[in-house]
Amino acid sequence: MDEKTWKNKINEANKMALLAWEKETGIELVQINGQRRYGGPPPGWVGGPPPAGTEVYIARLPQDIYEDTLLPLFGSVGQLYEFRLMMTFSGMNRGFAYARYASRQDARSAIATFHRFQLRRGCAIVVCWSTQKRELLVSGLGASVSQRELEATLQRVTEGICSVTLHASPSQKQAKLAVLKYRSHQAAALAKKTLMEGTLRLGKAKMMVEWLNPQLKQKLQLCEEEPPSSWVQGGESPAVPPPLSLQNVLDCLNMLCWKHHLRTPLIRTKCVQVNPNGWQRFWYQVAIPGSHVPVSGFMWISPDRQGQSEHEKAKVVAALHLLQVLAESLGAS
Repeated sequence: MDEKTWKNKINEANKMALLAWEKETGIELVQINGQRRYGGPPPGWVGGPPPAGTEVYIARLPQDIYEDTLLPLFGSVGQLYEFRLMMTFSGMNRGFAYARYASRQDARSAIATFHRFQLRRGCAIVVCWSTQKRELLVSGLGASVSQRELEATLQRVTEGICSVTLHASPSQKQAKLAVLKYRSHQAAALAKKTLMEGTLRLGKAKMMVEWLNPQLKQKLQLCEEEPPSSWVQGGESPAVPPPLSLQNVLDCLNMLCWKHHLRTPLIRTKCVQVNPNGWQRFWYQVAIPGSHVPVSGFMWISPDRQGQSEHEKAKVVAALHLLQVLAESLGAS
């Protein structure tokens, strides 16, 4: 038995019933990349698509059930704009679907009516608001992968992509991750399926694809601003011209402290982020033991082009910041 014949034999009676129903009603179902869709828009629809918040998620469906049962059922509580049933390669459904209604009130009625509805004896389905996820996280990208290369690849193998943002991986050295934003949940879900089932590689390792976690999204958003095109920048910290050496600045700072009977300052720096262009974000703190509140802040440091390490550059900024604070406070006293 060939593969096609084998697939057709699985749940054959229900598949034949679906085909007869389609012919009788004239309803057209279109299957694309693992999901079968009705509508979007349906026949006779006038105007644009419904607003956000009109789609429900349906889970725990028996896998041998099809649209000839589901469309009349979910269409009985309101006007359906679109219905999407997730499918396996064998022609069975994957146990979940999405129904998008003409209005939020219709969607609310579907949840109230069908959540925990006994579709069959002992088979209560779940119906709730769809989260409408549109963002994917792609990890396992090589450090050499460029924005242009990634965008070109994704536009070739997926549809509906709106933006691609590259980040340094917070958990892997010499690796990148990307946030992909799609125009709709449907486009994002299709892209996720395509990327997960394919053999696409960008770098040595195979890409990993998952929905973007809200906590990781927030963390990445805090760091997504690109540093300016100067050697260093950090909040209120002064920009540092490249010729300044760490030793020169420390000599000035130590001389000022000695003159005013202050102890030797302690400088701490820590790299907290590296972006895809090689810029490093540093946290710094400078304290004089026994006096003054510690001076602290953040700054971006460019890749080294002056023979100084990034930590040395960060310490220059930190020392200059304390010099500025001391000059202001000693001058006012």
